Amino acid sequence: MSEPRMVGAERWYRIQPLADGLTLIDEPHIKPFYRCNIWHVRGRDRDLLFDTGLGHFSLRRHVALVSEKSIICVASHTHFDHIGCHHEFADRRLHAAEADILARPERARTLADRYADERMFDCLPEGWNSGAYAIPPAPATALLKDGDMLDLGDRAFAVIHTPGHSPGGIALWEEKTGILLSGDIVYDGPLILDTYHADLADYDASMERLDRLPVEIVHGGHFPSFGRQRFRSLIREYQEGRRKPGCHLAQPGAVRSGRG
Repeated sequence: MSEPRMVGAERWYRIQPLADGLTLIDEPHIKPFYRCNIWHVRGRDRDLLFDTGLGHFSLRRHVALVSEKSIICVASHTHFDHIGCHHEFADRRLHAAEADILARPERARTLADRYADERMFDCLPEGWNSGAYAIPPAPATALLKDGDMLDLGDRAFAVIHTPGHSPGGIALWEEKTGILLSGDIVYDGPLILDTYHADLADYDASMERLDRLPVEIVHGGHFPSFGRQRFRSLIREYQEGRRKPGCHLAQPGAVRSGRG
C-alpha cells in the first residue's frame, strides 16, 4: 500500500462563504467522517468562531478571516477534532461541564488517544506524528450556561446546553434567522454515542428540546448543512430507532451509557 501524500499548511484549510454572514472553514484532507466544521459568523462589533478543528496547523496564521476583528471563540464540546486551535484566541468560552478538559486536554479526555491517527486523513498534513499529537491547554476565559447570549453587536446567539454526546455540549441559536449551530448533538451523519462520557438519557432530552425550536437551517459540527424538514426527520429517525449509532471509525458498535 502506498503512503498517502503530504499536504502543507498553505493548502490545509478551505474557506466557503455562505449566506447570513456565515463562513464554513474546514480541513478537506481529513476524511468526511472525522472532519470538523468550523463556523465563523461575522458581526458588527465582533465575530464568532464556533470550534477550531484539529489544530495541527495554526488557524490564525493560515486563515486571515479569523484575525480581522475581535472574536469570541466558543467550543461546542471538547473532543480533539473541535478544539485544536482554541489556545490561539484570547476570548475562549465553553460550558462549565467541560471547562477542566479544555484547561487540561489530555489525549484520553479528548478522545485523541483513540482516533487521532493516520486513518483520519486522505492526505497527511506535513509534520504529522500521531504519537506526538497534543492539544495545548486553553483555559476558558468565560464559562457558558444555558440561556447565555453571545452578542455580536447586530446579532446575538443564545446558548443551549445540549448534553448527550458529551456532558458540556452546546448549540447556538439565532432566533431572528432560525439558524442553529448544532455542534455534535445533531448532524446529517451517524450518531456518536459510544464515547466515554456520552449519555443516552441526556441525548434524548436534548433532542426533545431542540425539536421545539422553529429551526430554518442547521449548521452541524460535521457533514453538510440542512434545512427544517431534514432536521425534523433526523430527530424522528433517532427517536424511532432507525438511525444506528456508530463510532468515530464508522464501524457498528453497541450503544452504552458512556460512563465507562
